[in-house]
Amino acid sequence: MKKLFLFIIFFSTVSFDSSPTLQPKKEDAFEVGEWFKFRIHYGLINAGYAELEVKEAVRNNKKVFHAKGRGYTVGMTKFFFEVEDDYQTYFDKESGNPYQFVRKIDEGGYTKNQEGFFNHKNKTILVKDYKKKTEKTFEIPDNTQDILSTFYYLRNHPNVDKLKVGESINVDMFFDDETTKFKLKFIGLEDLKTKFGVISTKIFRPYVQAGRVFKEQESLTVWISDDDNKLPVRIKASLAVGSIKADLEQFKGLKHTFTVKAKP
Repeated sequence: MKKLFLFIIFFSTVSFDSSPTLQPKKEDAFEVGEWFKFRIHYGLINAGYAELEVKEAVRNNKKVFHAKGRGYTVGMTKFFFEVEDDYQTYFDKESGNPYQFVRKIDEGGYTKNQEGFFNHKNKTILVKDYKKKTEKTFEIPDNTQDILSTFYYLRNHPNVDKLKVGESINVDMFFDDETTKFKLKFIGLEDLKTKFGVISTKIFRPYVQAGRVFKEQESLTVWISDDDNKLPVRIKASLAVGSIKADLEQFKGLKHTFTVKAKP
């Protein structure tokens, strides 16, 4: 269960670009005030929710985006396995590169309380672990992202139409004290039935190097709205028995019109 909450926070702002060398540009797919919420469910059981919001803050004397992600269990799921996750990132409006990340999680008693401070000029990140009372500096490649900034970064590269089925893209992402290669593979197109109506979507599948957050060939699928918002509509994690899904429940503050092909 706790992996799914990480998946939702991780993919809830995803969008893609086919260029092998990412060249950031000004914001396009989102703006300050965007908010959306996912319902996480196993069959008819409502397990919890995940929320994503874009605000504004100041870092290095300039206005930056401040994205906040929260995942939490409800009802009987909370009784058996309580989750309260807080992921935040502060990133540049022009380049998309992060200044700082926050990770405060409590997943069934497993806790973390960290902040990371990026120095892209020196290609380093300082990670402060408040639970362990440690500070460590790590070397990072150019344009390294944190777990949440990765997808806002990619959302502003709306050249997804250049991707062909089977093609993948890669991003350097810092998570759990190391940089990993995150890969997304384009699967195809689908008109998806949702509570809002029929939505045209693009389907992607994530992969990372073995032994990291997700295992190779993880049975996870992401449906993204095929419009200028590049909004996640559904996330599905296949299990040995059945599957866990996260469906878009509510949204507001979108920069572009949310396109619906057919009303419910």
